[in-house]
Amino acid sequence: MTEIDYGRFHERLTAARDAGTEARWELLRGFQQEWGYEPSGVERSGLDEPDEDDLERIDPALPVPAALRAWWELPYNSFADQPRLYWTNPEWPPTLRPDPTGYGAAGALPADNAFVGPDEDLRMCVFMAENQYCNEWGYPAARAHLADPPVLVSARDDDGEKAWLLQSHSVSEFFLQLAVNRLPDHFGWTVCTNEFTPEVLDRLRTRLRPLGLLPWRELGSHSVYFGGPDVIVQHDTGYGDWEIVAHGRTEEALHRLAGTLGLDWSEEIGEPEAHGT
Repeated sequence: MTEIDYGRFHERLTAARDAGTEARWELLRGFQQEWGYEPSGVERSGLDEPDEDDLERIDPALPVPAALRAWWELPYNSFADQPRLYWTNPEWPPTLRPDPTGYGAAGALPADNAFVGPDEDLRMCVFMAENQYCNEWGYPAARAHLADPPVLVSARDDDGEKAWLLQSHSVSEFFLQLAVNRLPDHFGWTVCTNEFTPEVLDRLRTRLRPLGLLPWRELGSHSVYFGGPDVIVQHDTGYGDWEIVAHGRTEEALHRLAGTLGLDWSEEIGEPEAHGT
């Protein structure tokens, strides 16, 4: 297996941001392959048209961003191929918030938001939600005309209030970020720990490099990603179950990381879930 230094992932991400949506899809394809995902080859059906129960929850006058439709149709879409890897619920077509039926949990943008003007449409279009709808991801209805709009998440802000916060700079980057959050957890070797010192955090920040993605917000977590040779580490400063979660493409990579951080987790490394499937 060729070693991949995720300390240089930020460079790959920056290049893909500059090059456009197609480059971000290619980065997603490459990342999935690096962690061991292979398309199942099972033929997928096309996108479903909304049924009568959905009609109240959508606005057919709003366009669907081209990047969202393109993601569903990617031949290497690991979510559409193996949704059990993700533990989220898709909303297709995107549904409105506030939800006229009351099913969706989040509300509209407040008038004094940072994403659209007070005289613009304050509704949100949600296309993905955490399993229990504790968090929802979407884009402003006022930006539905954009090919690849920014993605917001309904989560607690720094004051503990529920709000719409920036999650990703584009739809295509969101799906890359979702894969970064989910796939190493299934295909990689894993260590989760709350046992560390401030010196360990200092080594994490100075000896590994940020991936360049915005913090991941879900179920109270606020996770920043760091990368090194064959490893990705999440440091959660929110309220998740674990403050540090490390994933390695190999078991040896996690042993090397332990030495870098000054930890001994040799008895705590978990085998990839993928080995049991």
